[in-house]
Amino acid sequence: MSALTTPFGFSSTAAEVAQGIDLTGRRAVVTGASSGLGAETARALAGTGAAVTLAVRDVAAGERVAKDIAAKTGNQELSVAPLDLTDLASVRAFTAAWQGPLHVLVNNAGVMACPEQYTEQGREWQFATNHLGHFALTEGLHGALAADGNARVVVVSSTGHQRSPIVWDDIDFAFRPYDPWLAYGQSKTANVLFAVEATRRWAGDNITANALMPGAIYTNLQRHTGGRGSGRVQAELIKTVEQGAATSVLLATSPLLEGVGGRYFVDCNETDVVDRRSGTLHGVARYAVDPDNARRLWTLSQELLA
Repeated sequence: MSALTTPFGFSSTAAEVAQGIDLTGRRAVVTGASSGLGAETARALAGTGAAVTLAVRDVAAGERVAKDIAAKTGNQELSVAPLDLTDLASVRAFTAAWQGPLHVLVNNAGVMACPEQYTEQGREWQFATNHLGHFALTEGLHGALAADGNARVVVVSSTGHQRSPIVWDDIDFAFRPYDPWLAYGQSKTANVLFAVEATRRWAGDNITANALMPGAIYTNLQRHTGGRGSGRVQAELIKTVEQGAATSVLLATSPLLEGVGGRYFVDCNETDVVDRRSGTLHGVARYAVDPDNARRLWTLSQELLA
């Protein structure tokens, strides 16, 4: 299976990759759309004519973004709904309220390298937010995605996944000292594995899922890291928010991704599988696309949410 390449790359913007695509009459959900990459992803999807729901913790901030998107795109089919990924009751309320088919789900919300914290269920905060909450959301919306007949799930991961595989015997740091970057890496590995298994498991429903690295972009995600991520990134590798959202929008809209799933993209193109940490923003660790790991994580996630 050859890597999928596109005419787009590092400098492409979300608006450029969505240009000429018409999703009028289709519906999309973007989590974490009250700022940063999520807001720009929602803006580009609205530009295609899709009806876009901004799923956010801060509803007031989401409504401000939705109003701005409507004014700039002319698309009035925008709505805002509360969603707290660390609160399973909030996730269930969102999925229970959804009616009708869903064409695109962009699992964009996330936290990075935050201080040690746990949910009421005892789950480590980054794993709970970045993976488990989105897992519950996507499973809860499975019927809506299947009803579309050609739905796509987009999962925002990170090159940070190369920092840690899933540590199956100690996901919640019960026995090892908490390390914010290992916790982040594990959660981002989970994002890629989820895309792999969702594509396999839901192939009969014509649902595909792909994961991506958006690039190095300064947004609210870096609030726990002083704005610099896990290390200094060369200035020429920093993207604008418009460029950072491009790969998400490509995976959500491009005809080039028709029927393509279970893959990992960087700079709008599928990246290589690596067996050692790449030292760059490219490359996906072999353990993150391993189908056995993906099936194991799916089963474990169901158990943790039971």
